[in-house]
Amino acid sequence: MNNEVIVLFGAGSIGEAIVRRVSAGRKLLLADYNENKLTEMKQHLTEAGFVVETIKADLSSRESIKEVVVKAQSLGNIMGLVNAAGVSPSQASPEQVLRVDLYGTSVLLEEFGKVMAPGGAGIVISSQSGHRLPALSLEDNQALAMTPTEELLNLSILQPDVIKDSLAAYQYAKRTNVLRVAAESVKWQKRGARINAISPGIIMTPLAVDELNGPRGAGYKQMFDSMVTKRPGTPDEIANLAELLMDRRGAFITGSDFLADGGITAQYWYGNVSEVRNIGAQK
Repeated sequence: MNNEVIVLFGAGSIGEAIVRRVSAGRKLLLADYNENKLTEMKQHLTEAGFVVETIKADLSSRESIKEVVVKAQSLGNIMGLVNAAGVSPSQASPEQVLRVDLYGTSVLLEEFGKVMAPGGAGIVISSQSGHRLPALSLEDNQALAMTPTEELLNLSILQPDVIKDSLAAYQYAKRTNVLRVAAESVKWQKRGARINAISPGIIMTPLAVDELNGPRGAGYKQMFDSMVTKRPGTPDEIANLAELLMDRRGAFITGSDFLADGGITAQYWYGNVSEVRNIGAQK
């Protein structure tokens, strides 16, 4: 066992699929707010031969994220960070979505950017939802990308007159994730580390199953019929891309965002699929 550590925030299907690809022979630290999920994932991965530690963590809290950093450092050199945590519009209020998905991810990028080992790499799982917003002004992009983290939620673009519901909060949070990845990658480069984002479309996870069986399920199924795949994606398809980005094969890639959604965002903007515009995109 070497002295390298991979950290995963979010004990869900996509995160697990990624760490299975990048954590062999390394120590793996799982962080999640739900201790039952941590226990379950640790058992799966330990039985599969991985060396796993867990820590309860709150993505909306800087102090909690710092505790994860300290724990990770105690295990060895931090070579990988995967952020697959967050809440969806169906699960939370606009304020909660912004606090967890936008502010929390920004803190995570900032705090881990201070400690990543040379040659390390990170992935933020964003969402196709961030690509559903019309283009923002240069000033708004700069503000979302560069505003000091503790001031982010005070930006005028993130106030209730703009963020009218949880879906809008989610879209702005995911757009901000991509912008913060680009901005923070400049700081990560000074440590010889890389950070990228992936924006998945509908991926079959327990959350997606809830959505498909909910009030928007029929619309989702119509949307699948319009896609090149005729189906949602799988966690493994996202993990294949993440593995490349975290591997030496991806050494020339940092500060980027990769949309992996079966082509539905292209249809949203340039196609003739009316139902796509009426469905709030989840990852």
